[in-house]
Amino acid sequence: MRKVSVLALSLVLLLSACAPNFQKQNDTVQTEEKTTGKAIIPKYNISNNYYRTILPFEPGEARGLVVNNINTRYDLNEFEMGLMRIAQNSFSTDKYYFQEGQQIKGATIKQWLSRQYTPAQLKANNIKASDNIGLNPVNTSPTGSTPSSPIYLAHVLEHDYLTKDDKGNVSLAGITIGLALNSIYYYKLQTDGDTLEKKLPYAEVEKQGKSMAAEIIKRIRSMKNLGNIPITIALFEQQSKTSVVPGNFTAYATVDEGSSELNAWKKVDEKYYLFPSTEATNDHRDDTIAFLNFKQDVETYFPNYNGVIGKAFYSGGQLQSLDITIPIQFYGKTEGIGFTQYVTGLVMEHFPKYLSVTVSVTSVDGPESLIVKEANATEPFVHIYQ
Repeated sequence: MRKVSVLALSLVLLLSACAPNFQKQNDTVQTEEKTTGKAIIPKYNISNNYYRTILPFEPGEARGLVVNNINTRYDLNEFEMGLMRIAQNSFSTDKYYFQEGQQIKGATIKQWLSRQYTPAQLKANNIKASDNIGLNPVNTSPTGSTPSSPIYLAHVLEHDYLTKDDKGNVSLAGITIGLALNSIYYYKLQTDGDTLEKKLPYAEVEKQGKSMAAEIIKRIRSMKNLGNIPITIALFEQQSKTSVVPGNFTAYATVDEGSSELNAWKKVDEKYYLFPSTEATNDHRDDTIAFLNFKQDVETYFPNYNGVIGKAFYSGGQLQSLDITIPIQFYGKTEGIGFTQYVTGLVMEHFPKYLSVTVSVTSVDGPESLIVKEANATEPFVHIYQ
């Protein structure tokens, strides 16, 4: 019998990829941050895919910059969560605790995101040579004309990982750095105010990103108390401003304790696809056909829908998860319940057992229902919003 719940807490727990790890009580620990004091490690770990977070929550030094510099909410979410996945290659979730970046000042990151300046530009803009630390290439074109070089680096994101010793003291034990790189460069011409765009070849984007990564590691190593901390740094290619799927991490490298040299770069084989799309059909035809058959069955019996869209996540060339959104106009609550029951059956019929599938049914009034089929689960979880 399928399960229906109206409890938000149950939803959170059931959505976890692994069984929750519940400790008996919260851990109270001693921190060694800007001011020494007590902190709490939550007793609930909803999934081994996530880190427990040190409380009280300390916002990152660069908080707010990421919203301004990342093109879409999809990119923003994946930039943060993807960096956590990469961190697990170096910092295990059962040993390390998560904290937003506290080491690199927000003002410093803002300077890193700017362009380099020529001596003449420094003088004309009354900028100190010591502040000429931008990582993006210099623009030598006259004001108002097409820039001589694009902006490659859009944002720098820091995550910190802490460990606890036998005395309950918590201290910094690892750092991950994400570099968000542009796949498309947007710029304005002062002559007419129009925003133009330029597609950037990934080979050049990757080259620039790896060069910037090496420079950032050297700068971090010169910062107080960061000379010996292990570091992982990763490259993220963000999508265009109109994309409805996020970009993805493409490569990462580690830096050993006490070293300023990056170890060999490792490829990250992850990618998101929009279903249906030409790209998805060309690269993953069988998966696209399964989605189109599902979509067709929805269309056949409920013609007043507005479209079925899927966001597919691939890792290692294999489909790992599929998030489907169905916007539809209902004329009553019972119709919404009937539609949800029908779609639940389609999910179990059309998609393989090993695949994790989430279906969100929405209307003009907001979310109507949620269907979650975990990988290898024999029954789905179904939630009807009240």
